[in-house]
Amino acid sequence: MKEIGIGLIGAWGLRGELAAYGPQNREGVKIVGAADIYDASLEAFLEHYGQDCYTTKDYRELLSRKDVNAVFILSPDFMHEEHAIAALAAGKSVYLEKPLATTIEGCERILNAAYKTGSKLYLGHNMRYFPAILKMKELIDAGTIGEVQAIWCRHFVSYGGDAYFKDWHSERANTTGLLLQKGAHDIDVIHWLAGGYSRQVVGMGKLSVYNRCKDTRPEDHITKVTFSDENWPPLSQKGMSPKIDVEDHSMVMMTLNNGVQASYTQCHYTPDGFRNYTVIGTEGRLENIGDHGNCTIEVHTTRQFTKKDPDQIHQLFPVEGSHGGADPEIVKGFIDFIRDGVKPNTNPIAAREAVAAGVAATESLRENCSAKIVPELDPKLISYFENGQK
Repeated sequence: MKEIGIGLIGAWGLRGELAAYGPQNREGVKIVGAADIYDASLEAFLEHYGQDCYTTKDYRELLSRKDVNAVFILSPDFMHEEHAIAALAAGKSVYLEKPLATTIEGCERILNAAYKTGSKLYLGHNMRYFPAILKMKELIDAGTIGEVQAIWCRHFVSYGGDAYFKDWHSERANTTGLLLQKGAHDIDVIHWLAGGYSRQVVGMGKLSVYNRCKDTRPEDHITKVTFSDENWPPLSQKGMSPKIDVEDHSMVMMTLNNGVQASYTQCHYTPDGFRNYTVIGTEGRLENIGDHGNCTIEVHTTRQFTKKDPDQIHQLFPVEGSHGGADPEIVKGFIDFIRDGVKPNTNPIAAREAVAAGVAATESLRENCSAKIVPELDPKLISYFENGQK
């Protein structure tokens, strides 16, 4: 059995703990080292993974190590392109946290790098491993609601002010916008459940609340994002980014290449936090009530002229592991893919399509809600990645 030595680019603070699921769940997997520009992050990494691990502030040094053959790229979004292309060129198998990149062009440069080098590329779209999403996918594929025709998703981001408006996420230069950065998860799930990709989109949104918060941090102060129920109501938030130019609520309508129509809405100043997907087919509809832990998938397949009890209720229960149990499974999927070629739930093409739809929708909302065409990808790349990167 081939031993897999893992290096992290982005040691701690965002998703640095994710790589731990590799050696925890699979034999022959070892955390070797990490690269990060912050001393505190490297110190936290060593405390968690062991003082004998290698650390550096130059990711190129990490990539030059022969005992590192797989890399988790957990750096901020605006560094994904540089780090992924360098790691692929160095011959490393790459776990790349979503989004693939912050631009369509950046996505395609990464895909071309994987195609040309033959290095394996795996995307961290962990919602494809959420038990609730898997159950919905299972029911749809079984024909429970007939042919899917319409999908909508509402995402209530109660922690938005804490997570996205105090650090680098708050600037367009770093994210393009939260309709891409945060929405990439949900757009990808909509595509997966619908069995198609967005080809035309119309976006709408604005910065309506967090630009009015008066308490801001110094520009040169690095903020450690924390989550607290005391940070309420939204206008009472403190330590906000000195520059905020991304929207705090946004939405997009999508027409997919298979005729399915969909909509997605996110709001970063709601009191509660969860995602609700509704999928309607030719023979019924289903939706999730809660998105992890104790949650249900409700299915309606008989006609009624008012709200009624579901025809089916699928009860789901808490699963061990972060992100509702999805993180251990997506890391296991990465190891199985690079070691044994097992087809994962995630897909670099799908990741590009989620970014492309998010970019086009963001352009639309900033250009008077004009309809935008989502550009199609080079067929040779589609063929390569759909064939398991062979």
